[in-house]
Amino acid sequence: MSETEQKRPRLFVLDTNVLMHDPTALFRFKEHDIFLPMVVLEELDKGKKGMSEVARNVRQTSRFLDELMGNVPQHAISKGIPLNTLQINGGAEALSGHLFLQTKPVSGDLSSTLPGNTPDNTILATALNLQSEHPEKRVILISKDINLRIKAAVVGIRAEDYSNDKVLEDVNLLYSGIDSLPEGFWERHTKALESWQEEGRTFYRVAGPDTQTWYPSQCLYLSGDEGFQAIVREKQENNAIIELVEDYTNPKHAVWGITARNQEQNFALNLLLDPNLDFVSLLGTAGTGKTLLTLAAGLVQTLELNLYREIIMTRVTVPVGEDIGFLPGTEEEKMTPWMGALMDNLEVLTQTEGGEWGRAATEDLLRSRIRIHSLNFMRGRTFLNKYIILDEAQNLTPKQMKTLITRAGPGTKVVCLGNVAQIDTPYLTETTSGLTYGVDRFKGWPHSGHITLQRGERSRLADYASENL
Repeated sequence: MSETEQKRPRLFVLDTNVLMHDPTALFRFKEHDIFLPMVVLEELDKGKKGMSEVARNVRQTSRFLDELMGNVPQHAISKGIPLNTLQINGGAEALSGHLFLQTKPVSGDLSSTLPGNTPDNTILATALNLQSEHPEKRVILISKDINLRIKAAVVGIRAEDYSNDKVLEDVNLLYSGIDSLPEGFWERHTKALESWQEEGRTFYRVAGPDTQTWYPSQCLYLSGDEGFQAIVREKQENNAIIELVEDYTNPKHAVWGITARNQEQNFALNLLLDPNLDFVSLLGTAGTGKTLLTLAAGLVQTLELNLYREIIMTRVTVPVGEDIGFLPGTEEEKMTPWMGALMDNLEVLTQTEGGEWGRAATEDLLRSRIRIHSLNFMRGRTFLNKYIILDEAQNLTPKQMKTLITRAGPGTKVVCLGNVAQIDTPYLTETTSGLTYGVDRFKGWPHSGHITLQRGERSRLADYASENL
């Protein structure tokens, strides 16, 4: 792209799905102008009914548009509505662009290239008309719909995805929560090294350039025969305090009968069992033990240590295949088909030596302390001294993630589990998922921890399928 082309002012045409996804998209283009075709307003009107997240976003978009138009005289609408008349996000962003609404019919016809009078084709026709009317501007169509962007390229319109909601440019840049110490680490830090023991735990104060890139609660390990594993407990400007982790691979330190089978699982149990961490996130592919480890740690802290009153498990009800329709019963009974992972892991955790009677008694005890709730009824609630497990968190939007985590009251721990490679929610990607958002935003907070589990431990069949299918 030439330098002259880059300097041309931009006019962004917004598709309906962008505003359905993020109502504040109206205010995300800074000094550039945006244009809303009339068909977009029609589609927003059709989508405003209901209690879904999309319907709420549509209603919020309508409120923003109403407030913007209320600040402008009727005769000035065609000249553009200044976007800086509303203070969004505390007015921190300087907005100098204008909002243009379609005030006249579109001239031109797409029937020869794109037959059919569909909303998408009408948006394309509007964008083509703007290109011919405003040659001094770069007209760019913004849409979450890949097919619409393909059609736009076919008819000669520049189209882009809405990227303002991306947490990272590449999911491979996501914080993993674990770091390998370089060779010769101890030799370089021996002079400025302090060590002490406190309540049976071993701590080190390390100073040096390597500590600059560490985060609070980050897991550190040293490869080789030494088998050194530690967690960053305190991060200061020029030094850090690290603590040796508890070895949960040893059967003597089993957690509800469960032992860690690899290094990442051992780190995960240390994070889950730390009462000073209020938020823990576990990422990993199928079979890495996310749910089993979380449940085992929750049961120990709820039934043995009495740190929490009960365990609450929830997840987004997004089906992988066809929806099975309405389900009868109470909230917990409706959620039961979605909680197969909970039931499967409870079978592992209730294997006792008391035979069938002992297993049944143990299951009844555990079920009395585990509650299943739907995310649909979380708004407005406050959970006190609860151990909240959010399964399949990759299907949450950042807004839904914020809604859930802000429900936590004093003494509550929130654990988010998921695999960003298995997203079932439309318009969500690995870089825009609420789970990615939570991991990235919490990585610098001292009371949170994160670990990415790499190795599957379900079975050799599951491991082979995960790698080769």
